[in-house]
Amino acid sequence: MTAFVFPGQGSQYSGMGKEFMSYPRARYFFERAKEVLGIDMYQLMNADEEILKLTENAQPAIYLASYIGFDELVRNGMVPSMVAGHSLGEYTALAAADVYDFELGLYLVRKRGEYISQAVPPGLGSMAAVIGVNIPKLEEMISDIEGVWIANYNALDQIVISGSMEAVRKAVEKLRTVAKRVIELKVSGPFHTPLLESAREKMARELRGVKFRRPRWPIVMNSTARETTDPEEIKENVLAQISGPVKWYQSVERMTSLGVHSFIEVGPQKVLTNLIKKMGVEGCRHFSEVLAEEKKLIFEPV
Repeated sequence: MTAFVFPGQGSQYSGMGKEFMSYPRARYFFERAKEVLGIDMYQLMNADEEILKLTENAQPAIYLASYIGFDELVRNGMVPSMVAGHSLGEYTALAAADVYDFELGLYLVRKRGEYISQAVPPGLGSMAAVIGVNIPKLEEMISDIEGVWIANYNALDQIVISGSMEAVRKAVEKLRTVAKRVIELKVSGPFHTPLLESAREKMARELRGVKFRRPRWPIVMNSTARETTDPEEIKENVLAQISGPVKWYQSVERMTSLGVHSFIEVGPQKVLTNLIKKMGVEGCRHFSEVLAEEKKLIFEPV
């Protein structure tokens, strides 16, 4: 079994527009994005890093790039048995699984980004990846710091904390005394914390009139680390992860227990590829490598 996995915020980089425009159907998706959002996404995706990292910009940029990658895999005859996405990537996974159309998903991730920015203005929230500290120890060390929470369970020894800028900085200073590394992330908000409850409420209103379809493939969801094909359950879970933690390594463990032996990361960069390999799963590749291998098989003489 093969799972397609879609990355979240932090995977963006200036110049991604040029890179993804090289795919045959990319222009079509860039044009659709301009119609839906009224934004030149190609220009935005090649813009200054500081502009691109703003939540309301980064989210549609990563979604668009990831969907272009997914479309190219399908055009080359590759489909998954299961899908999952990390944070924002869950919205891309839902579009790929036909829970909603590409255009609706693009609109939703832009609104999600706007609502997150409204909940906590850019620059007032922060996130940091903590490497080499186990979960109980990390929980103990941040328990007396108000305004910081565990946001992402990326791997057993890589946890992301999130919260107000001041609280995260206090936690970072404290954790650097015991961690192998602490890395502040290129994001503009305190994702997956109770500080975003107002964003969750606004997205709930946004989704009230949206009918989700049953997915083509099961989706393993961030908030439960369990697979589902139930549209109402999907809607509940995608809202829950806005202000609650992402259970990523638990989701990967669940997929492997269900028989997934191959993971393909579909999106910019190799954040999830590296995370999954850290868990000892060898069968994980980036979609660009998979496509390059496919072309080699087609054009190389036997």
